[in-house]
Amino acid sequence: MPTETDQRPLRADARRNRERLLVEARRAFAAHGTDASLEEIARRAGVGIGTLYRHFPHREALLSAVFADAVGELLERARELLEAEHPCAALVEWLRSLITHASEYQGLSGALMSASSGAGSELSRCSDPMRDAGSALLGRAQEAGVVRPDISIGDLLQLTNAIALAAEATPDEPELADRLLSLTLRGIRPD
Repeated sequence: MPTETDQRPLRADARRNRERLLVEARRAFAAHGTDASLEEIARRAGVGIGTLYRHFPHREALLSAVFADAVGELLERARELLEAEHPCAALVEWLRSLITHASEYQGLSGALMSASSGAGSELSRCSDPMRDAGSALLGRAQEAGVVRPDISIGDLLQLTNAIALAAEATPDEPELADRLLSLTLRGIRPD
């Protein structure tokens, strides 16, 4: 179902409302996780819940909009890393960036894991370009013979999200994500 924002340019007041909603959603998701109250986000943005739903018909649409900036940064980083001298190190650095990004918001890893199986969802539309960027980095590492050819980007993204989820569940062990990523890397290298 198309939203008001899909049909025509937003009026200035609607644009301001949308921006305030995104600012408050970022704050709420950072402080309370991706399950933060949408009603509270609307209240803090100074609008009613109906206005929130006009701009973002469901939670996933709001999550996708909030994470769009970070996705853009991760895509740019992937483009830069395609020129790196060591393809495996470039892939690892990008995967580490994904884990860092996912850990910024409690619950994001779980939402991304769910989105990877839901083609056409708001979050999957956000993650599809990430999948393409990761595929390019993975393909380069596979062509160099430093990553097994039977590894898929889907598997790596699920593992990355699982690592971020494990790190989120164990905040008193900050080195856990790096340890788990190191274990994963040993498993993707050729024998």
